[in-house]
Amino acid sequence: MMRRALVLIVLIACAGAVALRGAGRERPVTRHSLATFPRIVDEWRSAGDVPLEEDVLGALGVDDYVSRTYVNAQGHPANLYIGYYASQRQGDTIHSPQNCLPGSGWQPVESGRTTLEVAGTVLPVNRYVIEKGLDRQVVFYWYQGRGRVVASEYANKLWLMLDAARLGRTNGSLVRVISPDAQAAAGFARAVYPRLSEYLP
Repeated sequence: MMRRALVLIVLIACAGAVALRGAGRERPVTRHSLATFPRIVDEWRSAGDVPLEEDVLGALGVDDYVSRTYVNAQGHPANLYIGYYASQRQGDTIHSPQNCLPGSGWQPVESGRTTLEVAGTVLPVNRYVIEKGLDRQVVFYWYQGRGRVVASEYANKLWLMLDAARLGRTNGSLVRVISPDAQAAAGFARAVYPRLSEYLP
């Protein structure tokens, strides 16, 4: 176990050194604005956008985002947040929901990893259960960008450094789904994922 940890640390250090040499050579990518993300996703229909406050946007440092509530045919709500970063070289990096949500008054109850099957693809996601007073919500989130989806925050940072050197890109995003109903959250995540590639290259 210790040997694996040491190997990982060495890999991260080497990747970081290589990535720094590639700093400033960000390759532009073509993508659609998240403001145009569909308001109808399968059985889910938009119930309205939930704009973030300026101080929150400043803290997140996102270049593009969407925060929107959807409702399905059974009346279950689900909130979708996608934060996109065009470059993560200058300190604006993705914030884990496990750090942000407790700051908003939500307390963690459960956390772990799972997978969702989407059209023959296995989607690795984090599953996080939070509560505030009598309210309980189920959160699914993952990191997506540069043709890759990962659940691990550490793996995401490692790939970020490797891709900075290999591809000349550090763009990336966080995709987060929240619903009071676990099945609704999973179903909405499955519906959203196939539509993301045009927005999160």
